[in-house]
Amino acid sequence: MTGVHHHVHDPIARAVIESAADAIVAVDQRHRVTVWNPAAERMFGWTALEMVGRVPPIVPDELKAEHNAVQERLLTRRAGDGGQISIATRRFHRDGRLIDVRIDTSLLKDPSGNLLGWVGVYHPVDEDEIVQHHMTERARLVRRLNDIVADLNAELNLAVVLDRITAALIELTGADAGGFVRIEGERLRLVSMSGLPEHMRGTSAELRSSLVGEVLRSGKTVLLATGERRLGDLIWSELSGLHTIALGLSYLQNRPYGALYALFSGSKVGHTELELLELLAGHAGVAVGNAVAYAEVVRQRAHERAVIDSSADGIAVLDHDLVVRQWNPAAHTLTGIPPEDAIGRPLPFDMPALGEMLTFRLESGTWLNVLAAEIEETGELVVDFRDVSEAKALEEAKDLFLATTSHELRTPITVVQGFASTLVNRWDELADTDRRAAVATIAERAQSLGRLVEHLLLGSRAGADELTVTIESFDLARVLEGVVAGFRSLSPLHRVELEIAPDLPPCQGDAMATDIVLGQLLENAFKYSPDGGTVSVRAVREKSDVVVTVVDEGIGIPPGDHERIFERFVQGEAGDRRRFGGIGLGLYIVKRLTEAQGGTISAHPGGAGNREVSHTNPYRRGGKGSATPATVPPGRPNTLLRAAEGRGPAGGAHPGDGTCMRLVLRAAD
Repeated sequence: MTGVHHHVHDPIARAVIESAADAIVAVDQRHRVTVWNPAAERMFGWTALEMVGRVPPIVPDELKAEHNAVQERLLTRRAGDGGQISIATRRFHRDGRLIDVRIDTSLLKDPSGNLLGWVGVYHPVDEDEIVQHHMTERARLVRRLNDIVADLNAELNLAVVLDRITAALIELTGADAGGFVRIEGERLRLVSMSGLPEHMRGTSAELRSSLVGEVLRSGKTVLLATGERRLGDLIWSELSGLHTIALGLSYLQNRPYGALYALFSGSKVGHTELELLELLAGHAGVAVGNAVAYAEVVRQRAHERAVIDSSADGIAVLDHDLVVRQWNPAAHTLTGIPPEDAIGRPLPFDMPALGEMLTFRLESGTWLNVLAAEIEETGELVVDFRDVSEAKALEEAKDLFLATTSHELRTPITVVQGFASTLVNRWDELADTDRRAAVATIAERAQSLGRLVEHLLLGSRAGADELTVTIESFDLARVLEGVVAGFRSLSPLHRVELEIAPDLPPCQGDAMATDIVLGQLLENAFKYSPDGGTVSVRAVREKSDVVVTVVDEGIGIPPGDHERIFERFVQGEAGDRRRFGGIGLGLYIVKRLTEAQGGTISAHPGGAGNREVSHTNPYRRGGKGSATPATVPPGRPNTLLRAAEGRGPAGGAHPGDGTCMRLVLRAAD
């Protein structure tokens, strides 16, 4: 029993089909067999019972595009073009061998003209001249297509790939123009073209109403459009004489990416051109995928390089032989080794075990924390190292602070405890002068403890950025007079000189904070000039600033430490200065209070050039700020609150030694 009886109702027609010498196969619109005559059973080896209702497995994969192109061409063929298409090709036999056939394919319609499917008549052929010519031409096209595909896959620039696809389309199909449109959400955009006006590049259109939308909804991969109504798709109508549009879908990662258009205004399109369009569109998806993947890799590498190059950490990448292959700018900065000296050589320091941290000090004095990790995909190693010198210094400073503070607290507390215990246990035995002396000592030591606690509290607030100041205009001269007056009687070995320029303007800042700053500067001047001497305090105007200098004749500051002394706890490391005690917070507090007011503080060697300030104005500040005439001996600076004669300098202080502290505040006017 054949498949003819079920689907062909006219007895004569059934008899003709069953007795035909050529294989006759009919399929519906879903490509399922509706007719499979005895000659088809003999030609292909499958029975009608096996084939009816199934998609016949006779078309080789490499010829499916040709098969689809023939069917699509028949759907769009005009009445005057003939009712069938004849091709020489090959089909599978049931035993797996390929057989040479000629197929005459026509549309299958009912009496009302409704489409039922396609019918093909298969003729066995010999290797005659026609078949040989057909195969030769196909071989040429396949070779050319392979060359084009190889060229496309070798190119990784997406714009160039799309332009080459369009050019190849015109070469293979003989189209008059072509273009590639990319699907961008619900719209199409023309990204490549050939044979079309340049102003069309970049034009967009709605996807749903376009031919691309139509082919997507149909489930096909190729579409042929004719007729004036359908040729207005996108802006192709600008091509003069346009009569046919052929398009094939391109997929990227199994999703529609775009479509390749072939436009015909003079030449005609056949099934071969449709086949080539479908094949080229499919390969275009692969080429585009390669270019997109490469662009993504380039983008990711650029991001990675930017992250590595901008990292504050030093980063080195080592290969399997532990040779440096990458060396970022921070690695150069931290180690002083430029990339050209690091790349291609072993790591210039010891590498820790994977997952462990190694801390060590470079010859330059920089402390590094080093970590290493493995890149599993490549087996390479990434070494990350960062500068922890500040943290290391702070850690050491904290240890020193604890030791120093303990020492500074122990002495006054011991004295207070000792004298307090003596007073409690021997009050009646002590003379009145001894009791007064003991109480005075306790008071003096309690005052020292109070200053120490005040420094600790101010240092803590300064470190936490919690120092608050009030910015307003204040009389700096009055603050200077009050501070200097308070220090005059503290030491019989020191002489304090104060010189204030007559034109000194008010300052913009915080009077109380400035009082603390000046008091600390004078205290340091006394402390670090143990043999006595003159402490000179001068205030002058410099443009829009007011400059106060405090100069002593003490031991000075070691070279290189003039900036470091304003850091926390640095006093404890300052060589000979350490023997004078203290916790190293005073100048740190001075700096923070000064900067909070918008001023600056700096330390300089106390040479004569820093102490000499000449003023020609014959006025000095008197009692309450009034300007009063003064008789100034020749060659003597204009001074105020000069100590009595004979109160210094003491032995051991030499002119030219000492320190100059320079305080700069903003003038209020």
